[in-house]
Amino acid sequence: MNILITGGAGFLGSHLSERLLKDGHFVLCLDNFSTGFKQNIEPLISRPNFKFLEHDISKPLTIERELHWIFHLASLASPKHYLKNPIKTLKSGLLGTYNCLGIAKAKNAKFFLSSTSEVYGDPQVHPQPEDYWGNVNPIGVRGCYDESKRGAEAITYAYMRQHNVNIRVVRIFNTYGPNMHPDDGRVISNFIVQALRNQDLTVCGDGSQTRSFCYAGDLIEGIIAAMSSDCSLPINLGNPKEVSMNHLAKLILKLTGSKSKIKYIDLPEDDPKKRQPDTNRAKKILNWYPQVSLEQGLIKTITYFKKII
Repeated sequence: MNILITGGAGFLGSHLSERLLKDGHFVLCLDNFSTGFKQNIEPLISRPNFKFLEHDISKPLTIERELHWIFHLASLASPKHYLKNPIKTLKSGLLGTYNCLGIAKAKNAKFFLSSTSEVYGDPQVHPQPEDYWGNVNPIGVRGCYDESKRGAEAITYAYMRQHNVNIRVVRIFNTYGPNMHPDDGRVISNFIVQALRNQDLTVCGDGSQTRSFCYAGDLIEGIIAAMSSDCSLPINLGNPKEVSMNHLAKLILKLTGSKSKIKYIDLPEDDPKKRQPDTNRAKKILNWYPQVSLEQGLIKTITYFKKII
């Protein structure tokens, strides 16, 4: 197949590009490097079935090549980036999705939207199933990201209903692994980089808030399974094993052998207190469940960061 991946030089996009190339597909990778990492795709550039196009997906795009699948992953997905660039975040989520759906309609291609657990906001239901509508502050500092993804889902389902575009929507929960940018502001990359540099690990609030971390390789298999399925309903993908930030910080200190200390800082505005996916739909429909334990995944991720910092 001919496959377009927006955000293809990003953390997840680069893993997906490599995985699809291994299956023999042609991959057109699109990125503008606003948060993508050029070195993520350097090993792929020389492959005959890989082509890179530098473009901002929030701007219109015409593609001559026939397309079968479109994965829309382009996004400013970490708080550090979307808090700094709220308008760009909204453009990527709303205009970017609109542009990709237009291409999918024109090419009669199957469309994949990478949505997010952030559509649930600071959830009042725990764990979060796909039929939970969420608790989002639309005018808060995180609203630019949360609402861009909620709006992206609305546009996607509108194209399905009005234009019969074949869609798949996955709500991605916290994911980590090699190819993360060392300065992307996500908690695992922050903690690992701080630990390797023997800097204080900055834990927000009292560290009791929880997240559920899925290794990138597991997530990519779930994404491909979702795209290959017949399910057009939203599907949560993530690891349902919940850990506190205190536990995560102490585990990373142990695995790195770092002399760093833990330093507590103020909790950001509207920061979710709990985050845990209900993955029953993924298990039932996709027969998918994460295989890599947190400790196993962290060891692989730490090895990666040791090479690049």
